[in-house]
Amino acid sequence: MKIGNLDLGNLPLFLAPMEDVTYKSFRYLCKKYGADVMYTEFVASEALIRDVARTKRKMTIFDFDRPLAIQLYGSNIDSMVQAAKVAELAQPDFIDLNFGCPMKKIAGKGAGAGLLRDIPKMVKMAEEVVKAVQLPVTAKTRLGWDHDDRPIVDVAERLQDVGIQALAIHGRTRSQLYSGEADWSLIAKVKNNQRMKIPIIGNGDISGPEKAKALLDQSGVDGLMIGRGSIGRPWIFREVRHFLNTGEILPPPTVPFVVENVKEQLNQSLTWKDDPRRAVLEMRRHFARYFPNLKDFKELRIQLLRANEIEEVLQILDHIAEIYANTTVDYTNVGLK
Repeated sequence: MKIGNLDLGNLPLFLAPMEDVTYKSFRYLCKKYGADVMYTEFVASEALIRDVARTKRKMTIFDFDRPLAIQLYGSNIDSMVQAAKVAELAQPDFIDLNFGCPMKKIAGKGAGAGLLRDIPKMVKMAEEVVKAVQLPVTAKTRLGWDHDDRPIVDVAERLQDVGIQALAIHGRTRSQLYSGEADWSLIAKVKNNQRMKIPIIGNGDISGPEKAKALLDQSGVDGLMIGRGSIGRPWIFREVRHFLNTGEILPPPTVPFVVENVKEQLNQSLTWKDDPRRAVLEMRRHFARYFPNLKDFKELRIQLLRANEIEEVLQILDHIAEIYANTTVDYTNVGLK
């Protein structure tokens, strides 16, 4: 699979862009366990062109990251064009346009999935960004706005026609948010459309290696994108790749293995955050997902989520590793919350 001249090999695995998730420490672990391509968190075009420090910080690229895309969102075409030019200076491998975020604070303002209500504007935005930069430009979107408005086949053609070089499709509508099942039949329809020449990347409901294989077989996509299924389980990329290559399911991780990886993610956060307490707060979203289906774990989970200091977190993690030293982590029936 290629994006422009960027050769990503056969069936690359993508870590989906996720706000407040795909920052340095989490990307580091996902890359360690086999994510082939990664994205920054969402970068707001308006904030970027106003030179907001926190927004610019999101575009920091580390040696381990590549290949990596900066993902931009916004509702104003001129602002997106200017932001793309600024993003290009950070030297990502490509630029991605967010046409899929369903959250009200973004879609409700006409950005992200909100552009699915104005397809001509979406296409024009893509066209102007493509013309403004030298890097390849890709996009990520959804099937449509709601069940009665799912124009993804036409949208994909139109984005390709204005120069988008790869398209990631989440198999839900905006109105679904993350509820119900992702519909990969429409992703397959895009992929199998004879007019489509660019790579199609499938996203939605990849909760494990067997599900990844089933969705790949159903759709024939060029790449698989994993989002929520990787939170608390960054080694899902290794599990998926191993299963696709061999047909074998890797043994489940032990609790001590998980603990060591949580510590490694926390350490990466500490190297990136100026305030150690902020590094702990950043990890809370992940603490809640790293230890599913453990018996009598509720109180320890609460302790982790309430801890504010690094030393306290490390003590709790060591205690968890000791108590569950011979226990493996079961990811069946975890769901994608």
